This record gives sequence, structure tokens and C-alpha cells, in this order.
Amino acid sequence: MAQAIQTDTAAEQARDHMLRLLIAEQNDAFRRCLGFAALWRDHHLKGRAVVTPGFDALPMATKSALMEKVINFTDFTEENDPWEDHSFGRVEADGAAIFWKIDLYDTAYTYGATMPDCACDPDQTRRVLTLYLPSEH
Repeated sequence: MAQAIQTDTAAEQARDHMLRLLIAEQNDAFRRCLGFAALWRDHHLKGRAVVTPGFDALPMATKSALMEKVINFTDFTEENDPWEDHSFGRVEADGAAIFWKIDLYDTAYTYGATMPDCACDPDQTRRVLTLYLPSEH
């Protein structure tokens, strides 16, 4: 009986890992488009991008450079991506640093997406990409 429990646990862990990888792929696709017309495997990833007042107050050239860094971000590590879902990062440009994060919600943007199954279903999940200053964390 103990062997069956270990197998189930290993199977659940493998399933959860695969779901996190799907969410990471979707988050990458969403981030690369800053939430605009994001496609993942022929599915539209619905959501929105928002910025904080601190980010909005930066000079336009700096904001553009930072957004380009967010779009092209690939420096995921155990430290900044412990859940392996590519939902957070930090970038620097023109002497400014920002954080970006992606939160997953239900279709009404009221509650967090139910993990793990709904979170990787584009029809049941909405993403919010937030760009903000470290001081606003």
C-alpha cells in the first residue's frame, strides 16, 4: 500500500510540474505581447497590462526601454522563479529598475484562477501583467 501512495504522489507531482510548465509557456506568450493579442497554441490569452503611478511617471524613453526588456526577459532562476511559472521578473534600463509580475484570475477578474487545472486553461483564466517600481512592491 505504501508503494501505491508513493506512486500517486510521484504522479501528482509530475502532473503539477507539467501544469506549471504550461502556465509558464502561457505567461511567456502573454508577456512577450505585453498582453496585447497574445496567442498560445492557437488560443487567445485574455488579460490586460497595467502600470503603477511610479512606472507611469518615468520618462517615455525609459518606459519604452524597460518594456522591451520585459518582452525579451529570459533570465529565470530558482531565486526569481521558484514555482517555475515565469510569473515574475526584474529588469533595468536607462538607470531605472522595475519589477513585472503576472497574476492569474478567473474570467471576471474577481478571484485568483483555481490552481492548477483552471490556471492553464485559456478559456477559464485571465492574466494581469503589472509593471511597477521596486519601491511600490
